[in-house]
Amino acid sequence: MTQTLSRPIDLYFWPTPNGWKISIALEEMGLAYDTHLVNIGKGDQFKPEFLAIAPNNRMPAIMDPNGPDGMPISIFESGAILQYLARKTGQFGGKSERERIAVEQWLMWQMGGLGPMAGQAHHFIKYAPLQDPPQDLPYAKDRYRAETARLYGVLNTQLAQNEWVAGGSFTIADMAIWPWASLWEGQQQTLEDKPHMARWLDACAARSGVQAGRALHADLRKTPS
Repeated sequence: MTQTLSRPIDLYFWPTPNGWKISIALEEMGLAYDTHLVNIGKGDQFKPEFLAIAPNNRMPAIMDPNGPDGMPISIFESGAILQYLARKTGQFGGKSERERIAVEQWLMWQMGGLGPMAGQAHHFIKYAPLQDPPQDLPYAKDRYRAETARLYGVLNTQLAQNEWVAGGSFTIADMAIWPWASLWEGQQQTLEDKPHMARWLDACAARSGVQAGRALHADLRKTPS
């Protein structure tokens, strides 16, 4: 159900896995938002007006004009944004303390493990070889490809016992993990030995909120073949 807000949330976004986390969350939660593109290829993330919102010069970020006590608030770091939106709406964050703990630990798993490792795998496999001069580094590719594979093994084991990552319900943990896991092919991974992860990937992709969040400005996404 769409939330009634006096003003929409401002989403500072570019179509990347971290950006998708928040566009998916906003769609799934039925929150109105206005999109402000942060072209990371052109250095928009270093502009003073963006740094005032996101001092770590990374998107996504949001500005909620209807923040705590009715006052505006700006938030950076995708995990912090997801937790804030879950608390704000009472959705997708777990209903009991045990459920919240399960959601939060898998959210931290993505933030501290899967995101950085899959991102490095993607960089060294796809982008580094295109540098001038080319940086084709077998050690780096092997290291990050192997660690990403290990993490997907952990995910597959969890999903063998649960319909969704943190238990029986779709949560912000799924929203955080799916954008990175959906790019498994570009990370040179396989799903042949991960049937539970494959099932979950399809289940997430079938959700209308995930589809809408993933489609936001998809035409601007350019990756090397």
